[in-house]
Amino acid sequence: MTTFKNFIGGQWVAPASGEHFDDINPADTRDIVGRFPKSGAADVQAAVESAKRGFDLWRRTPAPARGDVLRRVGEILVARKDELGDLMTREMGKPVAETKGDVQEGIDTAFYAATEGRRLFGHTVPSELRNKWAMSFRRPIGVAGLITPFNFPLAIPTWKMFPALVCGNAVIFKPGEDVPHAGTVLVEALLEAGLPPEVIQLVHGDGAAGKAIVDHPDVPLISFTGSTETGSKVGETCGRMHKRLSLEMGGKNAQTVLDDADLDLALEGVLWGAFGTTGQRCTATSRLILQAGIHDEFLDMLEKRAATLVLGDGRKKGTDVGPLIHAESVAKVERYVEIGTKEGATLRLGGKRATGGALDHGFFFQPTIFSGVKAGMRIEQEEIFGPVLSVIKVKDAAEAFRVNNGVKYGLSSSVYTRNVNVAFQALQELDNGITYINAPTIGAEAHLPFGGVKATGNGHREGGWEVYEFYSETKVGYVDYSGALQRAQIDNY
Repeated sequence: MTTFKNFIGGQWVAPASGEHFDDINPADTRDIVGRFPKSGAADVQAAVESAKRGFDLWRRTPAPARGDVLRRVGEILVARKDELGDLMTREMGKPVAETKGDVQEGIDTAFYAATEGRRLFGHTVPSELRNKWAMSFRRPIGVAGLITPFNFPLAIPTWKMFPALVCGNAVIFKPGEDVPHAGTVLVEALLEAGLPPEVIQLVHGDGAAGKAIVDHPDVPLISFTGSTETGSKVGETCGRMHKRLSLEMGGKNAQTVLDDADLDLALEGVLWGAFGTTGQRCTATSRLILQAGIHDEFLDMLEKRAATLVLGDGRKKGTDVGPLIHAESVAKVERYVEIGTKEGATLRLGGKRATGGALDHGFFFQPTIFSGVKAGMRIEQEEIFGPVLSVIKVKDAAEAFRVNNGVKYGLSSSVYTRNVNVAFQALQELDNGITYINAPTIGAEAHLPFGGVKATGNGHREGGWEVYEFYSETKVGYVDYSGALQRAQIDNY
């Protein structure tokens, strides 16, 4: 078994505690990917000291040159795409087609970030006074602490890391403890591309390592993706310490299918949205809102197709649905199946651990569908993060929109309709950061902002152009070449 290390101070080093944890293949718990550092406050302290030195160097590097490093990272990821897809599936479970898509998103983000190195725009505006120049420009902030989850082992770290680096910040990166190998390979690619070693620090570990990063007074910038419960605690700390913070947390996303929809298209959408990544996406379709006219027909179509999905090791051809990430996730999904049944919903499909043959050695759960779900039930309100779909019947689009908006989250939504008027009403009325028309609730593109409203986040966005404003700050400069004292904010009129 390979024992991996942190990357701190420009070197691969063992954790200060000497403790490690096992990275386990969720499709086959007999397969140990490797042993990884269980880091703590001492490791984070060393990482911060190094990152501060790295920041002092990197912030003086021209932004286009910083972008060139990211372009080379993208080229390395292209060359290693198949390898990365395989190793990511081994440690987190989703089928290789999905993990290779994860890598492609990192590639797209790298190439987009490279171009933004030449586009960190400021503004020049006329001064109100004569012979005076006024302008704004972007400056890096400092050391950025990036804490990422397991479900997108490469894409989400690149969403955060690449913009942070192009803007001139140094980075301390703590990958999800269930996917440390992907995090290690990403850092290797950055170093191979020519990133100065002290600009990037890799600190493996569990929540204790993440907390040490958030708590450290010399890390002024935090980006966190994870549960709403943990994000709230991160927010409390960052608010008290006056840190800049981006939170991307939970979702309870709904796909609405109206009577005039293309049902075959909507069926493909909900199968992918609900059961892709085994439902372990913040954008997963966990609610299906069906208009009464097509409810029974569509539910029958869905039940038949979902029953044919093949569970198994994502590295094997023909696998549709991989495992959940660990035993705790299986237990959580089981609890929600029990809750849904007690609430009076009808279990139409699944509801149990998937067993038999190779499935006995992994964390597999059957694709699960509840019908007869009412707005306000816990399975309709709370994030499950597993392959459980709640079906709600409504009479019209107006009721569908109310149900969609009637949860505390607001990440993604989807409406299937042929009516262009209703489509544009949905874009306006649905209280989400993302709305898809005639497409499922998942499928972000790297050059567009990603994020949600309400309990999903704190208003910032990842991806696209907006994220570069999060990872930099505005400075205003005035040049007065009049040769005399001129006073703005004095009544000169």
